[in-house]
This record gives sequence, C-alpha cells and structure tokens, in this order.
Amino acid sequence: MAAPDAFLLASVFGILGNIVAFMVYLAPLPTFYRIFKKKSTEGFLSIPYSVALFSAMLMLYYAFLKTNAFMLITINSIGCIIETSYLVMYMIYAPPKTRIYTAKLLVLFNVGVYGVIILSTYLIPNHFLRIKVVGWISVVFSVCVFAAPLSIMRLVIRTRSVEFMSFPLSFCLTLCAVMWFFYGLLVRDLFIAAPNILGFAFGLAQMIMYLMFKNSKKSMLPEFSLNQIPNVVAVNDIVASDSQLKTEDTKKSSEAEENQSTESMTNDSRAEDAAAAEPNESIV
Repeated sequence: MAAPDAFLLASVFGILGNIVAFMVYLAPLPTFYRIFKKKSTEGFLSIPYSVALFSAMLMLYYAFLKTNAFMLITINSIGCIIETSYLVMYMIYAPPKTRIYTAKLLVLFNVGVYGVIILSTYLIPNHFLRIKVVGWISVVFSVCVFAAPLSIMRLVIRTRSVEFMSFPLSFCLTLCAVMWFFYGLLVRDLFIAAPNILGFAFGLAQMIMYLMFKNSKKSMLPEFSLNQIPNVVAVNDIVASDSQLKTEDTKKSSEAEENQSTESMTNDSRAEDAAAAEPNESIV
C-alpha cells in the first residue's frame, strides 16, 4: 500500500475512533444527571472515572512523546476534560467521607503514580527508549482496563440475566477497539494496535453473551437496579451484597428450624408426662 493511501486510511480510522471514543466518554451522562438532580451520589463509585482519567492522561503523555499523533492528542485531551468534569461534580455531591476518599485516590493515583511515571521516564536519556517504556506501560494499563468487563460477564453467567450489561456500550467499546486497532496498524504503532485486539475480543464476547441471555428470565439481585450500576466496580459490591443477603436468609432459616425442633421436643415431653400420669390416676 502506498504511503499516501495508508496515511489517508489512518486518518479515517483515527477520526472514526475519535467519534466513537467521544460517545463512550459521554456514556455516564445519565448517571451524573441523576446525581445532579438528586444532589447525591447515592452510593455511586468514583474509581472508574479516576481510572478513565488516568488512562487518558497516560495516552496523552505518550502522544506528546511520540509527536505527530494529533488523533491521540485530540481524543485524550477531550477525555481528560470530560472525566475531570465528572469527578468535580462527584466531589460536590459526595458525602464527606466519600469526598475525602476520592480526594486521596486522585492525589495518590492520578497525581502520585502519574508523576512517578513522568519523572522516571524523563530520566531516560534515549528518546526512542523513553517512548517504548511509556508505550509498554500504556499497554499494560490498557489490558487491565479491557479485562475489567470480566466481572460483568461472570455476573451475567451467574444470574442468567443481561440486566447488568449494556449492549450499546459494549458495541461502542468493540467498535472503538476496531477503529484504534486499524489506526495503530496503519501508522505501525504496536502500542496502540496490540491492546485493542484484546479490547475487540472482550467486546465481542460481551455482545455474544448478551444475545445468548437476552431472552432469559430476568433475575435482578435484591435491592439493586440497572441504574445503580455505573461501572464494573459496582458489580462486585452487588455480588457481595447478594452473598450477605443469602447468608442472612440461611441464618434465619436455621433459626426457624431450631425453634421448630425445640417446640416439637417440648410437645413430645409434655405428651410423655401426660402418658406417665394416666396410670397413677387409674390406680387412685
């Protein structure tokens, strides 16, 4: 393929990737509209937005090091702005303890870890080696992010319900991975193309799983609804809560059985006393 054709195709895939990624960044808007409307975070977690911000910051740093990566700079700059806006709104309406926890998370993770990465890689004298190191760090982090939906997939298999899975979001994430894979392939950037192979695989698996279980009987876990699940991390809380509820139900049933057995033993002893008393009465 001629160089101009490859550049043109890379630009097309880069623009499409920017559009789809922008839609993915806007996916939590209903959640934050609800937070704004109710003036409360209602137990929503800030970790996914902190992770998304860190990912955008890391890719932005990589793009600046690489140079001539306008497509990466554009979408990740937008991502940083959007995720920061989400976190600011979260901090405004979060309870004091949650606000403090979120502030600590941002300072330690988004400032501390990110700062360590920048400082440690800045000390590398060779520019191309610095790009490779930051690229591999980005790959490792991207793989961790793409592997996050495994929790939702496990929950879908466990409950036989797709209540916790959004098909449009899974589709957008898969499409986004495809666009950035071909962009990375055309610009010959392994650090962009490689992690999106895994992103495509997980996205495709989610969509297949959705089609498999979409007609299954819905089995929502107690006291939770889809609107209360903004991210993957919340699913773990739901599973834990479900286990706790089952444990409580087991304890209650055990207590009921013990009470029933105690009552039956009491009735049996009363019957035995009555039977023992009958011969004495006849003798008298």
